[in-house]
Amino acid sequence: MPHPNILVLHCHDLGRFLGCYGIPTVRTPNLDAFAAESLRFDRAFCTAPQCSPARGSLFTGLYPQQHGVLGLTHSYFGWDLRPDVQHLAELLGRNGYARTLLGVHHESRVRPDAEIAARLGFDEVHTGGAAPTVAARAAARLGEYAAAQRPFYLQVGFTEPHRAPSPRDAPGTMGFLGSDVGPDGSRGVTVPPHLVDDDGARTEIAELQGAVAAMDGGVGTVLRAVDELGLRDRTVVLFTTDHGLALPRAKCTLYDPGIEVSLILRAPGISPGVNSALVSHVDVVPTLLQLAGLPSPTGNSLLDGSRTEIFAQLSHHDYYDPRRCIRTDTHKLIVNFSSAPSIMDSSQSWRPRSTPRGLAGSTPPYHPPVELYDLVHDPVELTNLADRPDQRELRAELLGRLAGWMRAVEDPLLHGPVAAPMQHAARSLLPD
Repeated sequence: MPHPNILVLHCHDLGRFLGCYGIPTVRTPNLDAFAAESLRFDRAFCTAPQCSPARGSLFTGLYPQQHGVLGLTHSYFGWDLRPDVQHLAELLGRNGYARTLLGVHHESRVRPDAEIAARLGFDEVHTGGAAPTVAARAAARLGEYAAAQRPFYLQVGFTEPHRAPSPRDAPGTMGFLGSDVGPDGSRGVTVPPHLVDDDGARTEIAELQGAVAAMDGGVGTVLRAVDELGLRDRTVVLFTTDHGLALPRAKCTLYDPGIEVSLILRAPGISPGVNSALVSHVDVVPTLLQLAGLPSPTGNSLLDGSRTEIFAQLSHHDYYDPRRCIRTDTHKLIVNFSSAPSIMDSSQSWRPRSTPRGLAGSTPPYHPPVELYDLVHDPVELTNLADRPDQRELRAELLGRLAGWMRAVEDPLLHGPVAAPMQHAARSLLPD
């Protein structure tokens, strides 16, 4: 039997902010319809609450400590995949797949498109563009692939709903508007429960809803092309995002709003429905290879349903703030390795408009060494149980499981602080 085509659609900073995940005020008709005919994972998580490490895991099946991207891959940050790490495109290329990347690339060091293609194993890379542009390029490429006699892997990334600079922003803020996105409060707004429901949050959520709607429109264009070209019955389609919403106490934190992701899979032979098992982005590459009839060098399939926990980490983002966590069906344990403020702000603004719940005073509190939350009775993760005597046994168990994972992935944090590429570059400037 020939290998199926594989189409991966992904976007920035979405979390699970879609109609099909229970958000009634956001307009996502295309993804809602896609989810209705697909397998929707409602407890899927990324490996890191920021772009590059999370995408590195999504496209390699490895944790950040293994693939080497422990921070952002652009500008001064400069993280990159380790030389021996294989991208999904490279694995599929060795088995006869044609391969194209369109739109967002953020899983390896930012370089010219031709260099990205050579490093990751694509035939062609064309980065950049707003949702309509990326979607039109994807539809055109699907048309070219439909006439070919070989399977294809098409990776399509949408920037929306990432925050973007706009002349419509108030001084000191960066919202979700960009140049082609307007706010959408036509159905009201849904303020996430970890935020204070006030005017600032409602303004931001209206902008967010507009950006999500723009992304959904792009997804619709691509999915319609799949159907119109007669590709549906031989194409695996997966939609996901990198991590949680770009709102305070979400992105850049290990609380659930930072690491929860949308994950929707449509594939020949896979029945539609809802999968409530704990799954991780490291399970995506093994799943796609399994569906392609190919062996996987890493991990478990999303379809196994055998996970008892997921793990996530943060090392470097805007600044060094190393944290590690384990999340089970019922509890979350976070270990903090620095005395940084408890919440790294993801608003990209001097004057954040949304306020997290649980903050007292004018400045955020600092990390405690350990945080433990009962997700059944405290799903917003506001009451830290780590120092309660009646939680001592559970705390010790979860610490042991977290330590075992850190050893298994050869976490450099076990041996001391993790140096960033910029530290090495700065050190090279100093005379011996």
